[in-house]
Amino acid sequence: MNWKKKIISMISLASFATLIIHIMNKLIYFSATMDNLLSSASGSYYNWKFGKIYYKKIGSGHPLLLIHNLDTYSSGHEWNKVLKDLSKTNTVYRIDLLGCGRSDKPNITYTNYLYVQLINDFIKQVIGEETDILATGDSGAFAIAACHNDNSVIRKIILVNPPDIKELSNIPDKRSKIFMNLLQLPIVGTFIYNLFTGRNSTDELFTEYYFYNSNLLEHDLISTYYETAHMDANSKYLFASIYGHYTTVNLKHCLKTITNSIYFIVGDDKMNKTENIDIYRNIMPSIEVETIHETRQLPQLEKPNEFMDKVKIFLEDEF
Repeated sequence: MNWKKKIISMISLASFATLIIHIMNKLIYFSATMDNLLSSASGSYYNWKFGKIYYKKIGSGHPLLLIHNLDTYSSGHEWNKVLKDLSKTNTVYRIDLLGCGRSDKPNITYTNYLYVQLINDFIKQVIGEETDILATGDSGAFAIAACHNDNSVIRKIILVNPPDIKELSNIPDKRSKIFMNLLQLPIVGTFIYNLFTGRNSTDELFTEYYFYNSNLLEHDLISTYYETAHMDANSKYLFASIYGHYTTVNLKHCLKTITNSIYFIVGDDKMNKTENIDIYRNIMPSIEVETIHETRQLPQLEKPNEFMDKVKIFLEDEF
């Protein structure tokens, strides 16, 4: 076989392998979304400059903006078990962040400032008045940064398991940029994303990170998160930006400049280290902290009644 035949054989083999990977990607997305667990939810869309933002408005009273954890698995579904109770005393706005859930997922680099702009713009253009914020995990950093950017539109902030300040100091480096570029490849990158966000990975996410008691897990809950991560192949761009460290933000600087009331609701699991809370309180001693025992990252889903009790303590002037 001469060199020309070898090259043709290699190209043919590569093309066939690419086709197989493409078919596998299609099957993964089809199987993950065939139950349409998110499609039945009613809501509206805010036509933001970077894409349509899905949100649901419910209830009456002082406005409260719910922001889910920043992850391609996550969406406003995170608040389903407390949404009705919150709406009894507040006008609740539950959004899906850009790149998540039912919102658009443009092929862009997702940054901390992008989400800061989204929060400020949504409050000004949709809510239209000073708002309280209830945010989970890494999204809490955006809430604080948004308050630092314009505290005239934000009153109180409740953070559920606030992000690790040390991890937020990570910035894009050579290694993270290589991984990000790999994920952004058309077919291979999508396949890598699907490997990282497979059904087994979703199960592990809940049993090892999201929930303390795996006996409380519901099959539909895990399936909804798995579906959310695979509603659109473009979900990989947010995933790439997160692991490329483009969504981090310097919270120490922000915390030193704001005077708003900030409240933490945390799990007592070892994953929520006391050291992290101490760093926050050393910068801003006025931060109040309440613990929900035997919970991890999502106490609003694991122990919704206790979660509501803690929220009421912080918003007691509104209830």
